[in-house]
Amino acid sequence: MSVQVVLSSNNECGLSPRVGVAIGEQILDLTVIAILFEKYVPELKNPSNVFSQPSLNSFMSLGKPIWQATRRFLQNILSHDNPELRDNEELRQKAFVAQQLANLHLPAQIGDYTDFYASKEHAINVGTMFRGKDNALMQNWVYLPVGYHGRSSSIVVSGTDIVRPCGQILLDKNQPPIFGPSVKLDFELEMAFFIGSGNKLGVRIPIDQANDHIFGLVLMNDWSARDIQAWEYVPLGPFLGKNFGTTISPWVVTLDALDPFLVNGPIQNPAPLSYLKDNVPSAYDIHLEVKMKPNNSDSFKTLTKSNLKYMYWSLKQQLAHHTINGCNTRPGDLCGTGTISGPTENSRGSLLEITWNGQNEVDGIKRKFIEDGDEIVLTGYCQGEGYLVGFGECSGKILPAFTIG
Repeated sequence: MSVQVVLSSNNECGLSPRVGVAIGEQILDLTVIAILFEKYVPELKNPSNVFSQPSLNSFMSLGKPIWQATRRFLQNILSHDNPELRDNEELRQKAFVAQQLANLHLPAQIGDYTDFYASKEHAINVGTMFRGKDNALMQNWVYLPVGYHGRSSSIVVSGTDIVRPCGQILLDKNQPPIFGPSVKLDFELEMAFFIGSGNKLGVRIPIDQANDHIFGLVLMNDWSARDIQAWEYVPLGPFLGKNFGTTISPWVVTLDALDPFLVNGPIQNPAPLSYLKDNVPSAYDIHLEVKMKPNNSDSFKTLTKSNLKYMYWSLKQQLAHHTINGCNTRPGDLCGTGTISGPTENSRGSLLEITWNGQNEVDGIKRKFIEDGDEIVLTGYCQGEGYLVGFGECSGKILPAFTIG
């Protein structure tokens, strides 16, 4: 009752993508039970239209009270004690779609996309690599959640192939750059949150209201061409090394469903400025894993295991900072966390860190970076008492670069 998706079915004719909810191995098609929403959730106006949309944007725009009322209704209608759906076999046959028969789509029409750099371990690892241990963190990093504005047009749903990017690469600092396919193609283990109800231009979102605007979370792989990125990022930051493809999982886990997994995040020193101060647990205990299936193998190899709770700057702090200058957000906007690395070597969130910029190979496979035909899969889950809340998969395979004549 907490994981929402946009689906269509392999065996249907004339039906557009629409909103569903994960129930075990099934998906509950909310358009089919729209009449029940009219009966039991009167505050949700025109549910048939809301849930027949090819994205979650319309529903997300309705705000937290409607999200919560919808969730309570679904929990009630799917309980063993409620006969409304339980005893109506005809309705159940229409309403439930087996996940294996469903096509899953991007969950939202993404307007704007911001990617943060919120993991201290990742920032220290990368900074140490390129600037040395004494200058690993830039002066501003411990005072604000660093971020940049990305390209929403190249965000794709899990299972979409990614073409190896081409660009300028500097092989020798004493020579001009060359043009060619990236040879340092990498994944980044991230999560991302969708904006539900946005804010008006000029009106900030205070940190104690941030969760009212965050609809839910997805897994995200921010594919990165490290060699292209290294040459281009000064002075304005990432560009072609990032915007060739970003993959997200189709399942959106709502923030309310994650409340049982709230924990304290890392100690923040120095203390954040007043608009970023938060006195309640704001990190989430979400187990994350990345696996690779090399092009010459039929099996997956675990590359890393991490956890969202390691992230230094919380989701609430990211959104509060994003809007502190009056920047407006809209339903369907996406904010990535940045690479989520942990405190140990086996919890590093990118090949850049795992291989230390190609100095070492991944244990068990001959890889320093991603090769053509390799497949990367991100997974995530929360462990409750006797139950799991899963995020599905975020997967993609690398195809060869286009030939440029």
